[in-house]
Amino acid sequence: MEKKNPTAISQPRTWPRRTIIWMAAAVGIVGLVRLGIFPTPAQRWALRDNPGVQDSPYGLFPQENDPFHFIPCTDVSRPPPLDDPTPQQSWAALFDPNPNHWSWGSTGRGIYLCGYLDLPLDYHNSSDHRIVRIAVNKFQVAGLAHKNDPRISSKSYRSERTIIINPGGPGGSGTSFLWETAEEMTNRFSDGELDVLGWDPRGVNFSLPAAACFPQNGFRDRWSLLALRYREEAPRAQLEAVDAMNNATFFACQQRLGDFGRFISTASVARDLDEIRKALHEEEVTGYLVSYGTGIGQTYVNMFPTRAGRLILDGTEYVRDHRLLGGFGWTALDNATDAWRDGFLGECLNAGPKWCALANPVSSQNGPVTLAQLEARMAQLLDSLKARPQSAYTESGGPSLVTYSALVERILYPAMYRPENWPGTAQMLYELEAGNATLAAKSLDLSWSEHSEKPIHPYTPASSELDPLVICSDSYDAPLPDGLDWWDQLWKDMSARSWMAGNSRFFAVLPCRYYNTYWAPPSEVYRGDLNHTLKTPTLLIASPYDPATPLRNGRRLRAEMGQNARLIVHHAYGHSSRRDMSECTNQVAKAYILHGIIPKEQETHCYANEKPYVRGLIGDE
Repeated sequence: MEKKNPTAISQPRTWPRRTIIWMAAAVGIVGLVRLGIFPTPAQRWALRDNPGVQDSPYGLFPQENDPFHFIPCTDVSRPPPLDDPTPQQSWAALFDPNPNHWSWGSTGRGIYLCGYLDLPLDYHNSSDHRIVRIAVNKFQVAGLAHKNDPRISSKSYRSERTIIINPGGPGGSGTSFLWETAEEMTNRFSDGELDVLGWDPRGVNFSLPAAACFPQNGFRDRWSLLALRYREEAPRAQLEAVDAMNNATFFACQQRLGDFGRFISTASVARDLDEIRKALHEEEVTGYLVSYGTGIGQTYVNMFPTRAGRLILDGTEYVRDHRLLGGFGWTALDNATDAWRDGFLGECLNAGPKWCALANPVSSQNGPVTLAQLEARMAQLLDSLKARPQSAYTESGGPSLVTYSALVERILYPAMYRPENWPGTAQMLYELEAGNATLAAKSLDLSWSEHSEKPIHPYTPASSELDPLVICSDSYDAPLPDGLDWWDQLWKDMSARSWMAGNSRFFAVLPCRYYNTYWAPPSEVYRGDLNHTLKTPTLLIASPYDPATPLRNGRRLRAEMGQNARLIVHHAYGHSSRRDMSECTNQVAKAYILHGIIPKEQETHCYANEKPYVRGLIGDE
């Protein structure tokens, strides 16, 4: 948990001159720097301009020669802006010497460290001196070296390898992912032995420049009311409106970000990952990458096959699809409606009315509810919303409309990612079916930016526009049809194949009509094969019911990678193996990360520990 920043900082420690001379003779100036007695240049600047700063029991931060400039995290630990003329000094001034204000692990031992890494904007143009400033957070499981500890070197407290994590997206924040999952990750994959590191890819969240093309998140919310209406509610006119909005958005991105759209491809992010590896001083990448993160992983292991270590790709994409126009959209349609029918509805009936409200029959039904009956009821509810939204009132939002598009886009489709949310979603639908839209309206209220985010000061808009920028740069050279007719047919096909995911996925790829209008070709894209020889095979995880990354993608990827990959078929619900845990999957993954043990079979089948709706029950329950 992040700690509060102090309001007062005490006086710095002073050392007698004779003592310092004696210690310098004994350990050298470098040793004094490491002890925190002789500060680094950045630390001296912080001490000069902040006379209240004192040394901590763990020395001064950032430590000498740390490429990440790590300091113990507080709630002000954000990388300095790109136009800061003295970023290292500004960053060092954020160091809070009071350990009580730092973000420690739940056991009080591990420590969260915040830092950044300056990397080239363009890896292929040495005359372009612009940089991206990548936000990096690390959970160091052993904590920090106390100055009185005989193992005074901070290196003694770093694990032998680091699990690098990424949640996907594009646009997912790896630093937020670290705060959410770091202790889970190190325990799940290494019995708490390995450090965990998360980074915000270029353009994302706290990394700079941030790909935010709306000055306030509320403006994006306003436009989403127009841009996210589904085909079932307004076909061709809606296509024209969304297309015009995409044009306006990319124009705004070009105006606000300049040529930054050329430097955010997956290949550029893969190069950043290798720079993170170098900064860690590790020979190979150890990692757990999820969803779009598996696209980063596939690209990385084939661009840098000799640097690919023990990498788990969970919720596997197949990046060859992303090279095709619309490929990011139609490659992810297989499972969402299966997860709805077999998972959300089917497991509801298996659990029964005690655990799932929708298993209760309506007044016109006799006997237990069947799956066919429940499907018909939900279809009737959704059809009624297409014809006329339900009105509602909430204390926080005032008057509200529950539309078909909003219900599917903001509640039902996201719920397929997280089975733990199914009981609440079922209760909401049960009440909505009965004419009470309050719970649905409250859920929609929480989906707006101003309700779903903690206040952050200084304010930073969300970097949501990065998603289409990455998708479109990765497919920039795919043949582009004239006009909207081709796109209209694609939208029709996708929404027909999946009423739940088709519209949302289509909206993710439609902006690609305008990428080449505003940007020259990307600095780099990867167009090679995915079967480079690896010293350590990659471990893939895919689920038959994953609503975003179908099992067939994992199987196609494993088939191309051949002996360079093994696949766990994770029989469970939700997006990635984190959402519906399997002890079998965890054991295979832990043996792989800790000891490099890979399954002998090309496919290993594992099953979830529990069933949705009835998790955590014991005894007669």
